Parts: sequence; structure tokens; C-alpha cells
Amino acid sequence: MLIEESYHDVKTSYGTTMRLFVYHPKILNYPQAKFPGVVVYSEIYQVTGPVSRFAKDIAGQGFIVVAPSIYHNWEGPEALAYDVEGTDKGNAYKIEKEIKSYDEDNSLAVDYLKSLSTCNGKIGATGMCLGGHLAFRAALDPRVSAAVCFFATDIHNHALGKGQNDDSLKRCKEIKGEIIMIFGCKDNHVPLAGRDLIRSELRNAGVEMTFIEINDAQHAFVRDEMSKGRYDPATTKNCMEWLLELFNRKLKLEYGEPDGKAVKIENVC
Repeated sequence: MLIEESYHDVKTSYGTTMRLFVYHPKILNYPQAKFPGVVVYSEIYQVTGPVSRFAKDIAGQGFIVVAPSIYHNWEGPEALAYDVEGTDKGNAYKIEKEIKSYDEDNSLAVDYLKSLSTCNGKIGATGMCLGGHLAFRAALDPRVSAAVCFFATDIHNHALGKGQNDDSLKRCKEIKGEIIMIFGCKDNHVPLAGRDLIRSELRNAGVEMTFIEINDAQHAFVRDEMSKGRYDPATTKNCMEWLLELFNRKLKLEYGEPDGKAVKIENVC
């Protein structure tokens, strides 16, 4: 599917401007075709080439995608470099930014998507690394029906945001949509104990969830540039199939009202 790239700047309550990079699907001769919306959250470097390509891959499947410039509190919309300076800045900003500012970013991105005449009103969220955590927090918004979180950092140790008062895991009972958590078993940013904790809390909260752990995958395996030897295109392709299945099922279909009948699973081979 064809896509059009643009951007939209929104004012925040912090006196800053957040840029939303917009990737809009296009069907020739059907200017009023409606699509679901998806917020794509970036890693600590803002909207880099790999994040933009990830967003365009999703948009090309029939989703209006917006990618926020999350460090508007200090920086312009330009991406940070994949170098020592950029890494140090990104890591410092992610714990200096207030949780309520992250949540406002999400609300503004969802507001924008829902304001579009070409959006069907259904919203999903996804992201990688820091963005995986922000997609998890986006799922706390009742307007978000589906989220896919790639190697989400700092959920298990409550380390996101200023003062480390991150309450993401404590609030998982608020997730009303469906969520997919994707981790690499060789990701030293989220160790086994951390993954087990996240899975357990989500299960105990009754969240509709798919939890995927990939044996040989490392951190940032989706990033197709400057991945430090960790990029895995085959695994990324498999994960995109999981993402598209969820987003197509939850954001494109019209279910009507539930019938209220109990679902009985037959114990047959």
C-alpha cells in the first residue's frame, strides 16, 4: 500500500512542541478511506532511520502511524546519533523526563489520530526498547485496544522517569486491550527474573496477553542500523507477523456486541 509522509506539531503543557512524524496509507481514488491508528514509540534516540522504517512497514499494511519526538522537553525533533554522546543523552533524558510528561505525549498522539477524518477511531501502540515500555504505558489508556512491546526496558525494575516513581507494572490491571510482550532470551537489559516478573504480574492481572521469548535474540534485534551485531531480520519478520495479526484483528474488525455466552473448550486431541 502506498504511504504519504508528513509531520504534525502539537503544543504540550510543558511549553514545548512535540513533533509527530506521520505515515499515512493511501488508496488511489479513495481519499476518505478509513484506517486504524498506531502510535510507534522510539528507542532512546528519538525517530531514527530504523524507527522510521519500522513505522512505514506498519503504515504500508493499512494503519495511520504517528511517531512522537519524545525528548521535546530538551531537544528538537531531530534524532540523536547512534554514538557515545547520543547514547549518553538518550539514557539521561529517559530517567529525567517525568512520567506524567510521557503520558501526556501518549494522550496527545492518540488525540491527534482520533481527530483525523481518515481514522476509524481504533488505536494501537508499539515500540522498541524505551518505546516498548512507552507502548506498555500507552496500553493503560482505555482508548488503546492493542499494544506490541519489543524488548521493553525498565518495566521490571520501575526505573523509568524522574525520581524512579514508575508505576507501569503496578497498574497493569488497567490494561483493557490485548498486549504482546516480545523479549530476547539473550537480552541483558531485561534478565530472566525481570521477564518472569512481568509475565507473572500480567497473568495475575488477567490481561489478555501473548508473551514471546526468543532463544537467540539479543537487545535491539529489530534495529536494522547500528545494532552492534544484534540485528536479526528473520526474527524481526516473525515478530511483525505477530504484530500485524493482533493489529488487524483488534483494530480493523467490527465485532458488534458480545453475546454473553460462556466459552467451553473441549478437551479433545
